[in-house]
Amino acid sequence: MINLSDIEVAAQRLNGVAVRTPVIENAQLNADTGARVLIKAENLQRGGSFKFRGAYNRLSQLSAEEKKAGVVAWSSGNHAQGVALAAKILGIPAAIVMPKDAPEIKVKKTVEYGAEIIGYDRYTESREEIGLSLANERGATLVPSYDDLNIIIGQGTAGLEFFQQCKSLGCQLDDLLVCSGGGGLIAGIATAFSQLSPNTSIYSVEPDAFDDHKRSLETGNIESNPKDARSICDALLAPEPGALTFPINSSLLKAGLSVSDDEVRAAMNYAFSTLKIVVEPGGVVALAALLSGKIDVKGKTIGLVISGGNVDPSLFSEVITQHS
Repeated sequence: MINLSDIEVAAQRLNGVAVRTPVIENAQLNADTGARVLIKAENLQRGGSFKFRGAYNRLSQLSAEEKKAGVVAWSSGNHAQGVALAAKILGIPAAIVMPKDAPEIKVKKTVEYGAEIIGYDRYTESREEIGLSLANERGATLVPSYDDLNIIIGQGTAGLEFFQQCKSLGCQLDDLLVCSGGGGLIAGIATAFSQLSPNTSIYSVEPDAFDDHKRSLETGNIESNPKDARSICDALLAPEPGALTFPINSSLLKAGLSVSDDEVRAAMNYAFSTLKIVVEPGGVVALAALLSGKIDVKGKTIGLVISGGNVDPSLFSEVITQHS
């Protein structure tokens, strides 16, 4: 459905707007894992996560009439911030449907970017129904968080950059670990790598309680998560893989991995104490999978994406204190 040329065009569209985030290598991490590990630090992207890429790529292509009517999105926080920031830059009214238990820092930043917030209960109400109703009422454009080709293409620019940065370092990734919620980021990245580095094995990483990609890849069908599932990883709580993202991921990914909330907490502390970066729970699952030995990486060159750094100070302090 999408290809490398689509991602290259999006990269030109994002040039000078999105941050070309750095690739981090740490000697202690290499020693601890027995691998060469290269980290794409999307927590340093505008808005604090990779989501700005897809949001700007989508919104910048709206017509003048569509921009005037505004956009509606639903998100627990990172897509909300990406859409709100892109809308602010482009002068577009934005309304975001956010769960009432979304991290305070994500709500605060979304409001600071100028978006209107509509709260809902993620366990008893449907964000899709609320968003669709609002978009129809206002004549606004709906901007999905992952099941949209222009969103996927925009996220794929992180993969294009990562490949280019690895190439400049004179290396090729054996394995690449990427977080998965609805699957938009990994679908875009996998599309880029499938054409630029086809020998790189790509793994999705999720919380144990939300391992829908892992199970779906194993069965070949879209599998849903239990409604009573819970996880510290608020950014990765999609109910199931996307209708657009799963066909891409099922054809390009090696397998799915999952990590416990305790492994996520340990990885957050490791990122802070050893890598000297602040990460949110959903943004660090790939590092958690690496540190907890979910795959054999000895002697390999491993890539992973830190996808976001929008974590409430109180939660971050609690995690760091418990693992110090």
